[in-house]
Amino acid sequence: MSLKHALLGFLELVPLSGYDLKKALDGSVQHFWPADQAQIYRTLSRLHDDGLVSVDVVEQTDRPDRKVYHITPNGRAELHSWLAQPLPPTNEREPLLVRIFFSGFLDDAALLPLLTAAAQQEDAYLAQLHAILADARQRMQAVTDPARQRIGFFQMLTIERAILHQQAQIAWLQSLAQRLQDHNLTLSV
Repeated sequence: MSLKHALLGFLELVPLSGYDLKKALDGSVQHFWPADQAQIYRTLSRLHDDGLVSVDVVEQTDRPDRKVYHITPNGRAELHSWLAQPLPPTNEREPLLVRIFFSGFLDDAALLPLLTAAAQQEDAYLAQLHAILADARQRMQAVTDPARQRIGFFQMLTIERAILHQQAQIAWLQSLAQRLQDHNLTLSV
């Protein structure tokens, strides 16, 4: 996925300013596709140059003028084409797994606190995901349009997947810690 397509997806829903796009990203896809404000504005500029979005300048008296971006027919075609393409294989980097891979060099007394800290960190993130899901559910209660309900359902599925992934990660870390405490160096699968 690219930020380009994420922004086109949000603009397919509703025209937004760069600032509002950042808020939308932070409140929805941040758990799997973070982006900073500078990345968003650079990408919006490229999308505009490529004719995938148009921009309206809204004059404001007490602040700088606001640029509101709209998806164009070419942008919509690009988004829909991208959505219909087969997914390429992913190869995500996982720093935790690299550490676990080499953790045989540590004794259990050094490793157990690291596993506990990692599980606590993952648990804190899980709590954030539950809060994001609760907020999304609350917003969806006000949606009456079936097409928007369908869109919201698929958006919430990504949060569900993240929660299930976090739960599995925490369970795995806890299982690993328990096996070390029990001096049980056998695999569970």
